[in-house]
Amino acid sequence: MHPLKLAWQFFRVGALNELQYRVNFFVQLLQSLIAVAVGLIGLALVFSHTPNLAGWTRPELLAVMGVYILMGGLIRMTVQPNMQRLMGEVRDGALDFALTKPADSQTLVSVRELRIWQAVDVITGGIVLAVACVQLQEQITLGQALAFAAALLCGGLLLYSFWLILTTGAFWVVRMENIVELFDGIYRAGQYPVGIYPDWLRTGLTFMVPVAFAVTVPAEALTGRLDAPTLAGAAALAAGLLVVARWFWFFGLRRYSGASA
Repeated sequence: MHPLKLAWQFFRVGALNELQYRVNFFVQLLQSLIAVAVGLIGLALVFSHTPNLAGWTRPELLAVMGVYILMGGLIRMTVQPNMQRLMGEVRDGALDFALTKPADSQTLVSVRELRIWQAVDVITGGIVLAVACVQLQEQITLGQALAFAAALLCGGLLLYSFWLILTTGAFWVVRMENIVELFDGIYRAGQYPVGIYPDWLRTGLTFMVPVAFAVTVPAEALTGRLDAPTLAGAAALAAGLLVVARWFWFFGLRRYSGASA
C-alpha cells in the first residue's frame, strides 16, 4: 500500500476513534488557552523591562511563540503517540503484529496513532502566528511564505527523525518512557529564540535536539531574518537525519526477538 494511502487510512480510523470522546476537545482547548495565556504573560514581563530581547521585538517573539505552539501540536498529534506505542510494543513483544503486515515497517509504526484533539494547538498556533504577522506591520512576501513552509517541513522532519532514533533505543533499553518528559522539558526552551541562550545551550538546541530548526528557523523566515544558506543547511540536515533514522530503525529491528521467539 502506498505510504500516503496507508497514512490516510490510519488517520481516518484514528479520527473516528478520537471523536467518540468529545469532552477531550474541551480539555485540550482549556490547556491550549492556559498555555497561550502563560506565554503572553511571559512576553509581557520581558517587554516591561526591555524594548527587545537579543534584537527580537515583541511581534517577532510572538511569531516564535506561534511556531512553538503549532509545531508542538503537530508533534503531540502525530509523532509522539506513535513513538510511545512503539516503545510499549517493543517491551511487550507485540511489535510482531506490525512487522508481519505487508507494508513498510517504519511507515506503519509512524502513522498508526492520532490524537486529533491536539489539532487545537495547531489551530491556536496558527492564530497566534496570524496576529504576529499583523503586528509586524510588514507584508509577508511570497518568498518568505515559501521559506516558512519549507523551514517548518524541515523542522518537523528533524523532530520526527530525532524521536524515531530515540525510540529505536527501546530495542536495547527496556524502559524508555522517560524520554517523553525529557523531550517536553527540552522543547519548552523553544518558546524563545535560541539566540538568547548561552553558546553551549544554543549548540545543544540546534544539533543535539533540533529545537532551533523546528521553531526559531521558521520564525526567522516570517520575520525576514532567514538567509538561504541556513535554509539549505536545514534541508540538508533533515534529509541526512532521515537517512540515519531509517538506517538505525532497521539496525534496531535486528535486536528484536518478538513475543514468539
